[in-house]
Amino acid sequence: QVRLVESGGGLVQTGGSLRLSCAPSGRTSSIFAVGWFRQAPGKQREFVARINWASSRTVYADSVKDRFTISRDNVNNTAYLQMNSLRPEDTAVYYCSAKSVTSSFRGDWWRQNDGWDYWGQGTRVTVSS
Repeated sequence: QVRLVESGGGLVQTGGSLRLSCAPSGRTSSIFAVGWFRQAPGKQREFVARINWASSRTVYADSVKDRFTISRDNVNNTAYLQMNSLRPEDTAVYYCSAKSVTSSFRGDWWRQNDGWDYWGQGTRVTVSS
């Protein structure tokens, strides 16, 4: 089992920045990738970014490309989501996710909620206009 704990959400003005953290614990050796999703009020949870845990290869949703950066701190074994140039439409609860190396990989699994095996509790980000 892998446990994920997010932190770093809050209230920020349009154009501002926030950094979210995701700290995996438990069987972290089984992690293939860590991702970030978000869910805005009244909308479905959507993919934001992913980082492969071994290679640090990254993938982003088009809506956040060039504004958000996902990274991994190898010393602290923590994933980060640096969010710059924030917009009101970025307002959402942000969830950290993890995929196990033993899980199945089908199609564009990283974009799908059911493509991931573990989830954090979420951290709220509010961008005021």
